[in-house]
Order: sequence, then C-alpha cells, then structure tokens
Amino acid sequence: GVNGVGKTTTIGKIAKQLTSQGKKVMLVAGDTFRAAAADQLETWGDKVGVPVVRSDKDGADPASVAFEASAKAKEENADVLIIDTAGRLQNKSNLMDELGKIRRVTEKNLPVDEVLLVLDATTGQNGMTQAKVFAEAIGITGVVLSKLDGSAKGGIVISVQKELGVPVKLVGLGEGPDDLAPFDPEGFVDGILA
Repeated sequence: GVNGVGKTTTIGKIAKQLTSQGKKVMLVAGDTFRAAAADQLETWGDKVGVPVVRSDKDGADPASVAFEASAKAKEENADVLIIDTAGRLQNKSNLMDELGKIRRVTEKNLPVDEVLLVLDATTGQNGMTQAKVFAEAIGITGVVLSKLDGSAKGGIVISVQKELGVPVKLVGLGEGPDDLAPFDPEGFVDGILA
C-alpha cells in the first residue's frame, strides 16, 4: 500500500490472530528506508510475541532482507512469514518493480500464498488507481480496508472488488492488536447506507 495506510499496524494485528490460532509466525522489516519502520514492527512483534527479522543497516536492499528472512523462516519451520514493505506511491515504477523483486526472491525459499493490499477507508477514487497498479505489479490476492473505525465508509472497495475480482478479506477497526475483523459484506453495506 501507499504511505500511511496502516500496513505495519495491520501486520501486527494479523500476526496476533495467527499466533492465537497456534501458528508460528515470523515478521520481516522490509521497509529499510525509514529507520522508525523496523522499530515500529519490532514493537508489534514484542506486543504479540512474534520474532522480527530486520537488517542491521538502514537503506539495505529490501529484497535481500526478504530473501534472508524467507530462508530463516524455512529453516525454523515457521508456518507464516509476513513481509512489511515500505509505503510507495503507485506512480513510482522503480518502487513498484521492487515489490516484484521482493516476491521473486522470497519464492526461491517459500511459496507466496497471500499478497494483501492495505487501503485506507478514507481513500476515494484514487484507491482504484492504487489497486490496479499494485495488482499489475505484484498480483494482489485480497484487500485489507484500514481505518474503518472513523467516519469513513470505504466504498471504494466495491469498485476494487468488482473491477479486479479481488476480495476484501479484513477490516481494521482501531489501533489495538485485536482491532481486526473478517470483512462482513452485509454489515459493510449497512454501514454505507446508514
């Protein structure tokens, strides 16, 4: 997703859900450009009891970090590896290409079963452009609608689902570790019409 949509927070929440189901989860700090990003992910890892793989140096190649982490996850028999990536504008082709590289190097060690695009519920029609570009660059399998706890309705996901055939899987309802819920289509429509 783009900058500030809640990717790292969403990852922390997903890790919490998976560990509650008895899964062995590992997180990867793939945002190597923002020093605070890896720290934020480590805070989430500590909060939910999940190890975080990160580079020792700022500005490291995110694909290298992902490759090393995927090898470690395979070696340690992790059930799930979740890679946090830097926020990126969909019109920056070099950053979009980087996502493809992260996926390719990860697949050398582990299959990639899920690629989630995090969209902010306050995003308007630009969300459709974001979804199209991310889908082309990396092949998204689902959408997480974040920040649905405010006044935003998140109606853009209807267009995303219709045009791209990509389901909305989860919704973020706050900043706490338990503030993530499965997408409820009927409740969502009721919320839009309210």
